[in-house]
Amino acid sequence: MGIFSRTRDIIAANVTDLLDKSEDPAKMIRMIIMEMEETLVEVRASAARVIADQKEMRRQIAKLERLQDSWVEKAELALSKDREDLAKAALVEKRKAGDMADQLKVEIEVLDESLRASEADIAKLQHKLREARSRQNAIMTRMESAHNRYRLREMLAGPKVEDAFSRFDVLERRADFAEGEADALALGAPPKSLEEEIAELRNAEKVEAELEALKARRRTGDA
Repeated sequence: MGIFSRTRDIIAANVTDLLDKSEDPAKMIRMIIMEMEETLVEVRASAARVIADQKEMRRQIAKLERLQDSWVEKAELALSKDREDLAKAALVEKRKAGDMADQLKVEIEVLDESLRASEADIAKLQHKLREARSRQNAIMTRMESAHNRYRLREMLAGPKVEDAFSRFDVLERRADFAEGEADALALGAPPKSLEEEIAELRNAEKVEAELEALKARRRTGDA
């Protein structure tokens, strides 16, 4: 069953109220848009039928007008032959054709009013449809943002981040210990040789390189 009872309900509908009352706004807005699109197609199809009917009626009017001219010619011919009875009968037929044409013109005017109403409804439906699609985009943006925030918080609270930080702690502790050993050796020790100092630099570089590699892997995981 549809949300609306069609055109008038859609035009009068407050999309915001419908969404506020819905347990699933995303599903509701999809249903609203689908029904609006279907109704718009129906109203346009109805307008197309009215236009086609008007064209057919105008063709019939043109035929009736030609028929009236024909009966006038026949009446004139009858009078020229002193057949007033036939001339009068021809004018009666002309009057019948004229009445039929006048009736069709009245029907065309009625259809014109219907067409103007359909045109106004189409404009209002299009406005409502644009409003609904705008609300749909806003809802989808909010849902995507909420999903991304959830994923980020889940990642930050997860075991991977804790494990990464615990490994940082281990590396920093190793660096502290290495520095402590170097400082302890320097206490009361003779000056280091050039080879020793270079070896210490190499050891320090290895620790720093391992630390930077771990940081790089963490950055890659965040991305």
